[in-house]
Amino acid sequence: MAETDTPNGVPDRDSLIARWRRARREIGPTRFVATIVLLVLALFVARYSWTMPFTDEIERVLFDVRASYAMEQVEEDDRIVIIVYDEDTLLDTGVRSPLDREILAQALANIDTLQPDGIAIDILFDQATPNDALLIDALRSMTTRTYVPRVSPEHSPQLGLQPRQMDFLADFLRQTDTDAVDETSVVLTADEDNVARRWPAQPDDLPPLMSNSLAPGNEAYREYRGSIAYRTPLYEDGAVFLKLPIGFFADPEMAPAFAEFVTGRHVLIGTDLNDRDRFETPISRLTDGATIPGVEVHAHMLAQILDGVMFAQIPPWILWLTALVVVLCAALTSLSEFRLWKLALLILVQAALILVIPFTLHRTGYDTQNLPVFGWIAGWIIAFMTVGAAARSVGAEKRQYVQGALNKYLPADVATQIMDDPERLTLRGEKRAIYAVFTDLEGFTKLSHAIEPEMVARLLNHYLDKMSEIVLDYGGTIDKFVGDAVVAFWGAPIARPDDADRAAQCAIAMWRFGEEFRQNAPEGVPPIGRTRVGLHYGEAIVGNFGGEERIQYTALGDAMNTAARLESANKQTDTAMLASYEAVETVTKAEFRCLGRVTLSGRATPVKIYEPVLDITAGSAAMVDSLYRQFEEGDEQAREKIAELAAQNPDDAALRNFAERLITTEPGGTYVLQGK
Repeated sequence: MAETDTPNGVPDRDSLIARWRRARREIGPTRFVATIVLLVLALFVARYSWTMPFTDEIERVLFDVRASYAMEQVEEDDRIVIIVYDEDTLLDTGVRSPLDREILAQALANIDTLQPDGIAIDILFDQATPNDALLIDALRSMTTRTYVPRVSPEHSPQLGLQPRQMDFLADFLRQTDTDAVDETSVVLTADEDNVARRWPAQPDDLPPLMSNSLAPGNEAYREYRGSIAYRTPLYEDGAVFLKLPIGFFADPEMAPAFAEFVTGRHVLIGTDLNDRDRFETPISRLTDGATIPGVEVHAHMLAQILDGVMFAQIPPWILWLTALVVVLCAALTSLSEFRLWKLALLILVQAALILVIPFTLHRTGYDTQNLPVFGWIAGWIIAFMTVGAAARSVGAEKRQYVQGALNKYLPADVATQIMDDPERLTLRGEKRAIYAVFTDLEGFTKLSHAIEPEMVARLLNHYLDKMSEIVLDYGGTIDKFVGDAVVAFWGAPIARPDDADRAAQCAIAMWRFGEEFRQNAPEGVPPIGRTRVGLHYGEAIVGNFGGEERIQYTALGDAMNTAARLESANKQTDTAMLASYEAVETVTKAEFRCLGRVTLSGRATPVKIYEPVLDITAGSAAMVDSLYRQFEEGDEQAREKIAELAAQNPDDAALRNFAERLITTEPGGTYVLQGK
């Protein structure tokens, strides 16, 4: 069956199946198995990145970004008040651990008279203190619903409670068991980074959490294990919850002054100390790293119940399906034959979906904890690279075989073009605007007579091999070698938007290698001359020229001649590289300085010449350009200033030569170079 594509360039089903079968044959069993293994790995990464080392940390950070983005900004919650032991409380009572229970007993008694909706205590009573009787009496006298914590070593091993502590706690709870006092759970869980992101488990053999206890009738939250719906203050200096020191309520005369903050509210009593029971939140993890006390986490959970916020959980089968879709999209994208801009657009659309969908889900009430966003990205990349590598390996082997056959009677660069467009095999040319580079190794012909032929071959082969590599690295086309000279051009057969930068950077790199080559000459070899470089931009006839038996892809015309004459002009301008204004006009990735206007040998039209800015000339380059512009505008004093600048830079031979040429040049005029 023939393979066909739909009109928009996307392969149809039959085409994809045929390509799959053919690829399976051509890829070979070993590479095929490796590809399948990597695709399975991509699938598992896209599904389980929340539980994998390294990726789990990234997933938590990404979740924190989503959660922070979705957090509701609120004014101070008038349904909840937090009363705490703070550092000042410990200083006033003179007791740090266990906390002073007399002040708690006094506060409970006074808070009870203010008629709160309910009271929950986030302080564990697991050790004896001198004031236990006072606290027990206060609890037994409570008329407000009050909840005292109970824990279990089985479910909270991190507390490290000893048997005698558990015995004391059990006895304390037994003594305070009244109609108004009940038990509650207070232990929170945090991830490895100490961020409390999700509701803790609530085993059936433990009482409900403080939030569940204070808001009865919301049984669904008893089983809820999703994300905590943190909120942030509406104002910069505001707070989500009012937090008051417990000392304000220990004094029966002071407590009534705070009645408006207690009456009808849920009261949470706990600690706000620097060294215990503190957690980070998703937003603090991303900002200042500040922590909040555990009792405040309970307050957020209570507010979440009161607001009826319960994030919907995403079913596991949806996560599996999404992971599979991600991997398939990556594989199909890698196999697509779109043009580069369409492929880039397709990748950008997929990346945007991967990033936007989780934010949208979280914002609309879905719990995106365990949503493997980084896993999708990593899985997509693994699948894309795996399928792409497999496809390229098959294509490369085919291409290498065919190109090897063509190379037996055609130059390699021409063979490459014929691979892409067989019509290029015909003898024809076309006018193209190109960047042409000519190089020449100064004095190499004379040098070749002074050393052994084997050394000549060794030096020349190394030199030309490296020069060719540089041209190819910058995307140039090697036209020919003429002895030690290299001719290359950009803009044909393929033109790129950055050809100017490629050609300029390549020309500079070739000169730099020439300097390295001459400085690292083998022992016994006479000094090697400089590599001179010429660069010009203009029109040329580019194409295959020759006969039916032998052809060469080359460029002919004014652009090539001018580049060659610029290379030769280096001898008369004391430079190593010269470029025309046309060549450097659009260059952005290399700096050049202007060295005036000259008339090259054999040309009637003057050329404005430029030299790359090197370390030795960097300090004066801007000044030279500025002064020459002034000179061109008619300011003849600028000529003298250029001469002075040349005198101040005695090592700058090119600048000195420029200054000497200006002596016989009028503003707007040109200096005629003699000789070729």
